[in-house]
Amino acid sequence: MTPDLSGIAAIFGLLLALIAVAAVLVWVERRLLALWQDRLGPNRLGPLGILQVAADMLKMFYKEDWIPPFADKAVFVLAPAIVFTTMLAGFAVIPFAPGLGVIDFNFGLLYFLALSSLSVYSIVLAGYASNNKYALLGGLRAAAQTVSYEVFMGISIMGVVMLAGSFNLREIVEAQRDGWFILPQFLGFLIFLIAVVAESRRAPLDLPEAEQELVGGFHTEYSGMKFGMFFVGEYIGVTLSSALIVTLFFGGWLGPWLPPLLWFCLKTALGVVFFILLRGALPRPRYDQLMAFGWQALLPAGLVNLLLTGAVLLIMHAPG
Repeated sequence: MTPDLSGIAAIFGLLLALIAVAAVLVWVERRLLALWQDRLGPNRLGPLGILQVAADMLKMFYKEDWIPPFADKAVFVLAPAIVFTTMLAGFAVIPFAPGLGVIDFNFGLLYFLALSSLSVYSIVLAGYASNNKYALLGGLRAAAQTVSYEVFMGISIMGVVMLAGSFNLREIVEAQRDGWFILPQFLGFLIFLIAVVAESRRAPLDLPEAEQELVGGFHTEYSGMKFGMFFVGEYIGVTLSSALIVTLFFGGWLGPWLPPLLWFCLKTALGVVFFILLRGALPRPRYDQLMAFGWQALLPAGLVNLLLTGAVLLIMHAPG
C-alpha cells in the first residue's frame, strides 16, 4: 500500500511549525509582559532580544538532565513525553483552511476533549514519580482542577454542537458563514475560555505549579530537556486552545479579503496574546476559590446556556 506522501508532509510540516511557534512564543510573552508592565524585557541578544530564545534553548540542551535517586525513574521519564505528545496530537483535527489539515474526523471535537483528559495523566504521574511533597501536591491539584473544569468545558461547547449539528470541526466552521457563534453562544464562550485557561494551567489559574506555594509544583524535580518538554508543551497547549476557540466561536478561517489560512493565523495569534495578557493582568486566586467558582458558578451557567440554546432551537424549528 503506497503511503500518502502529502499527508506525511502535512504532519511533519505541522510538527516543525508548532515547535517553532512554541519557541517564538517564549520571546513574544516576555516582550509583551515587559511592554505592559513598563519594563525592558529581553534586549541583549539580537534585534529586540529575539536571539534570547536560541540562547535559552542552548542552555537547556547543556543543562544536566538529572533524575532524582528517590524517583520512580520510568514514570519520571514518561510523564513529560505524555503532555508533549497529547498537545501535538490535538492539532491533528484543527482545520486551518478549506482542505488544509492533517485529518478530518466526524468526531473531532470529542477527540480534542479526550486528549485534554489524557494530558492530566502527565501532570499526575510527574507529581507521583518525583517522590516530592511539593510535586505531589501540584499533581493532586492538577488532577482535581483539570477533571472539574473538563466538565464545564464539555457543557459549554454543547451549544455550539447543537447550532452546527455536528462534532466535526470543519462543519462547525462552515456553519458560521452566516454569523460567528460568539454572538449566540457568548455565555458558552466565557465558560469555555475560563475552562481552557484552567486546563492549560496558565496564570492566573496556574495553581498546580504556583511558585509561592509549591516551589514549582509537579515539575519541581525536573531539569534539562524533560523540563523543556513541559515548557514547550505548555506553549503548544496555549496555541491549541486559541486555535480551538477560533474554530468554535470566531469562524475559523472565515473572513473577507485575506486568504483563509492568514485569517486563521491572525485570529489564533490574537487569542495567544490574550492568554499572555491574562498572566500580566490578573492575580492568582486561592485553590478553594477556584474550585468553588467552577462548581457553584460555571456549572449552573453552562446548564442554563444549554437549556436556552435547546429552547431557542426548538422554537425556531417548530412546525408552523
